Amino acid sequence: MVHGGCSAVPIEPCVHALLNSSVKDRNVVTNQRDTRLQQRQHASKNEQELDGKFLHFVRFDEFRDGQNLVTEDVTVVEGDVATISCRVKNSDDSVIQLLNPNRQTIYFRDFRPLKDSRFQLVNFSNSELRVSLTNVSISDEGRYFCQLYTDPPQEIYTTITVLVPPRNLVIDIQKEIAVEGEEIELNCTAMASRPATTIRWFKGNKELTGKSEVEQWSDMYTVTSQLLLKVGREDDGVPVICLVDHPAVKDLQTQRYLEVMYKPQVRVSQNYPVQGLTREGEPLELTCAAFGKPQPTDMRWLRVDDEMPQHVVVSGSNLLISNLNKTDNGTYRCEASNAVGKSHADYMLFVYDTTATTEPAVHGFTQLPNSAEELDYGDLSGTRVLLNASTEALPTVQLSNASVALHPDSRAGEEGSIRSVDHAVVGGVVAVVVFAMLCLLIILGRYFARHKGTYFTHEAKGADDAADADTAIINAEGGQNNSEEKKEYFI
Repeated sequence: MVHGGCSAVPIEPCVHALLNSSVKDRNVVTNQRDTRLQQRQHASKNEQELDGKFLHFVRFDEFRDGQNLVTEDVTVVEGDVATISCRVKNSDDSVIQLLNPNRQTIYFRDFRPLKDSRFQLVNFSNSELRVSLTNVSISDEGRYFCQLYTDPPQEIYTTITVLVPPRNLVIDIQKEIAVEGEEIELNCTAMASRPATTIRWFKGNKELTGKSEVEQWSDMYTVTSQLLLKVGREDDGVPVICLVDHPAVKDLQTQRYLEVMYKPQVRVSQNYPVQGLTREGEPLELTCAAFGKPQPTDMRWLRVDDEMPQHVVVSGSNLLISNLNKTDNGTYRCEASNAVGKSHADYMLFVYDTTATTEPAVHGFTQLPNSAEELDYGDLSGTRVLLNASTEALPTVQLSNASVALHPDSRAGEEGSIRSVDHAVVGGVVAVVVFAMLCLLIILGRYFARHKGTYFTHEAKGADDAADADTAIINAEGGQNNSEEKKEYFI
């Protein structure tokens, strides 16, 4: 094969010959330009004169022998294709060649001396040499040189940067099954990337903050991010996502679903009577429902602070009283338990007379939390009790400054309202008594203040000037003569 007048093998003598020929041609062109430049300068000096001063006009733009090489840095993902471009401005047919980081010639004009077939010619002209490199690897990273054989020769370099995406993305969870309230540890590892990866955490759609550590092995980086997460029952079944931010890859992520065990949520509903009052002689049917993980296996009914009436029938989760009477008044509790813990819900029963028609002010179902952690203090106007930490939206009935969340199926008893009225009456009586006592104390204080002082009888007059008691009596007003006129009688 003959290229440019020389055989392909051996190539080195041919390359040198072409280079020498190009340099000689370039020297001839340069000498001709220098001659024309001198002639122009000489003519300009002889032809232009103004006010006794000579002005020199030399246009170097037409004779610029420096040529501009232009190239750009290349960033490529491992395994992709990199394109290297060497461009010349104001070309004069000078030779362009491309060298690798080891200074080996990749392309001389449009000829490839290097045997690496991954380099392919994309475009060659007097003003550009463009070469592609396929299946780029880490070993291809470095500086590539564009050379232009002018006098003097010019050179510029372009840098190829190779990006390596993470090879593996793995989430390791400390406990496969967690219990409500526990803090678990999750670790996400992105292996062998370049540059180092940034790891982000999400729980559902909420972004969380983890702690990352970077390890470098040769030119590669392994990043591990740790996340500490306190789980609740609402986290059961929620995905935890590990997302990678890296310039070599988009939307690389992995996820694990949380499995959280929690104690039961208990709810009591009234089946009969569906509406109205629980009147004496009528039946009452309650149903207890419990949900937890694992599902509750033990469920029972009991009467708080008293024994269960003998005529009450309990069948599984149902409680039935066929004939209500006043002795049935009280609080009935449904308890449910699983491997995590125990919860309960209460129903306060108040039996009305058969002729009662007034709806109760407060319904009879209450479900109290089992611990202080289940209280919700978000309502600043008073105390708000969250029913067993249930996530269901329950209506709220206002009681002066306090509010209690009640189930919509709960029924009434007036026991709570009667107690609140009793407390109000007692408080009013105590206030009146205290006020009356304060008024009495004030009156007595003023009375004693006005009658306090020192009193003298008639016998004591003149006592200040007397030497003794007998003289004082004699010196009293009127002496003994007046004693009969002014007598004092004591009753």
